[in-house]
Amino acid sequence: MPVEKSARITIRVQPNARRNEVVRFEDGVLYIKIAAVPVKGKANQALIAFLSDILDVSKSRLSIERGTTSRIKTIAVEGMGQEETRVRIENWLA
Repeated sequence: MPVEKSARITIRVQPNARRNEVVRFEDGVLYIKIAAVPVKGKANQALIAFLSDILDVSKSRLSIERGTTSRIKTIAVEGMGQEETRVRIENWLA
């Protein structure tokens, strides 16, 4: 019976930025600027869409586990291990 793997990413979000961008990946925390405003979940939706591009996974595989109304969020990535997630983030930054 295969174990369903999933990774966790801690993200520090700055909403209402000029554009979507990854600022840095430091001490296991991904710092991201999101252009959307934090109203009615718009910034969270934009964050999930941007992360799906960075990690090259479908948006349905990403979910906000903690911090829906906070700047610091924990995102779950279904079907991808922690190491692979870290490598994809670092490749995006390179």
